[in-house]
Amino acid sequence: MSEYWKLSQDRTFAFSAENPEGKRNGGSGLECSKIRPNIKIAPGETAVLCETDGPGRIQHMWFTGYVGHSFVLRIYYEDREQPSVEAPLSAFFGCAYDENFVDRDGKYPMFNSAVMMTAPGRGYNSYFEMPFRKHIKITMENRGKEDQWLYYMITGVHGEVPEEALYFHASYRQAHPVEKGRTYTVIDGITGKGQFVGMTMASGMNGNNTCWVEGEARMYIDGEENPSVHYTGTEDYFCGSYGFGNDIYIKNYQTFSGLYSGMFAVIGSDSAWYNGQQRFLLYRFHIQDPIHFENSFRMTFDNLGWTGARYDDYTTVAYWYQTLPSSPLKTLPSDDEMVMK
Repeated sequence: MSEYWKLSQDRTFAFSAENPEGKRNGGSGLECSKIRPNIKIAPGETAVLCETDGPGRIQHMWFTGYVGHSFVLRIYYEDREQPSVEAPLSAFFGCAYDENFVDRDGKYPMFNSAVMMTAPGRGYNSYFEMPFRKHIKITMENRGKEDQWLYYMITGVHGEVPEEALYFHASYRQAHPVEKGRTYTVIDGITGKGQFVGMTMASGMNGNNTCWVEGEARMYIDGEENPSVHYTGTEDYFCGSYGFGNDIYIKNYQTFSGLYSGMFAVIGSDSAWYNGQQRFLLYRFHIQDPIHFENSFRMTFDNLGWTGARYDDYTTVAYWYQTLPSSPLKTLPSDDEMVMK
């Protein structure tokens, strides 16, 4: 728990459409008024949502309005040209199936973890702390074909940053489709010293999804040929078991959302055991058990090819903290290639 009760020299800042420069005394101050509750981002435009000098740290980010894959979130530290965070907004918050607004039960897909929350109505919240020493810039690019509107609030503090503080990173990957019987890469190319702190995943089964959860998760630390961290199956990595309930007793997927892990939404019909055309939204955060690395890290998932389909779809965002400089992130697919229905 943060020591929010202690006397501190930190100084709060907040960036929003109403106070886009994050200044003290920067809002309108007019009671019962909405002067500028959101911003419009045109096709091809990149909006700077937050830019400030350090030292300090981001504490919370909230977004709503258009929150689909055509918006790309990027975060830059210390005036570096390469972003340390780059992901479609929806996937960053674990909702890569952004064109599906309701789950199998007719409800908004939502989860409530220790570091991230997606609330009903598509309110996206991040509580990952993001320290910076000299400078931070947060941007949103519209890669779509239409004007879109964004509501946002980014809060943090200016204040001392410990010498041992690392920089938050996030990177997007997808395989549409995943090759049958092959390995899917969650993240690779990480160089530096730090710790892996988790991932979100959207998986789409285009067959009867028989035992899609049997794909094993592997983590390779510091250039290992064989993984030090080797899970027995997909549902096991996300802290579930027996196909999230589909393999035992009630023969039905049961969603759950905990502090550090969850399978929080099933999209598509669930009227038959191992029914086809289902989509799953999952997360696993290594907050209590970060995976430490000295110079490199890589993580993969198996696709055993047991779903009865020629192809399935995987989409992930990996989250980690590390020293700078970090390696450039993998180039994003095009906006059209990201469409997930």
